[in-house]
Amino acid sequence: MQRSYSPTIRRRRISAQLRKFRKQKGLSAAAVGEKLGWPQQKISKIESGEQKRIPAAELDALLEVYGVTDPQIRESLHECARLAKERGWWTRYKDAFPSGLPDFESEASVIRSYECQVIPGILQTPDYADAIFRAYKLREDKEIDRLVKARMERQNILNRVDPPHFMTIIDEAALHRLVGSVEVMRTQLRHLTHMASRHNIDIYVLPFKAGAHAATTGSFMIMDFPDPMDNSIVYVDTPTSILYIEDEEEVREFNVMFSRTQSAALSPTLSMDLVKKVIKSLEE
Repeated sequence: MQRSYSPTIRRRRISAQLRKFRKQKGLSAAAVGEKLGWPQQKISKIESGEQKRIPAAELDALLEVYGVTDPQIRESLHECARLAKERGWWTRYKDAFPSGLPDFESEASVIRSYECQVIPGILQTPDYADAIFRAYKLREDKEIDRLVKARMERQNILNRVDPPHFMTIIDEAALHRLVGSVEVMRTQLRHLTHMASRHNIDIYVLPFKAGAHAATTGSFMIMDFPDPMDNSIVYVDTPTSILYIEDEEEVREFNVMFSRTQSAALSPTLSMDLVKKVIKSLEE
């Protein structure tokens, strides 16, 4: 499968590098704007990623001011600028992904998630996803079909030649909660066992017997990126808002939370034993 590049990640990368160059020169955004005859707000928008497109001439002008002469660095930034103009497949489903989550997933090298209520979306079957979307609020069939299609397409990152490493901790409650019907659940749980056999997927089940644990505050996802310029991001989805957390201290807290919860969970092998036990109970 051809890889989709993330305009958002590319903009973040350029923005971070240009901000770094400016600070190394000891220049303020206002001083740079004055040198180039640009308003200070323009520099701020470029560095925040708010300006979605940086023309080659403007990028060259900034690099001249910052004294960046290394041809390899300059070409790398120009490539980022070119790729930032591309549109990913998910732009066709803006209603399904108002937060732009696939923007980040498409570039992540490692994705770690904790899910306390349902099977993670990236591992859901179409019928299971359909039932989840119908449970949230009344929607027309056409809208449900579109949301399911978008979710299934999002899962294609796991099918790439160079897929991200996906690690998930699923609360045992999600295995027992009947979503859709008995047949829907059986199929969904069988699908989990198939996905768990992939080299890039590790599934852990947090058993009831673990009791209180580090992630009792709720579900979250941590995304790590191969480029050291891209800081890890935590994604938290609530009924009324979506949060992207980038502060290093806060991300560190989530890393600790995930690590401690993983320690309380069953190993991947024992997790699949439990999943198979639940499947068997559904067949009786």
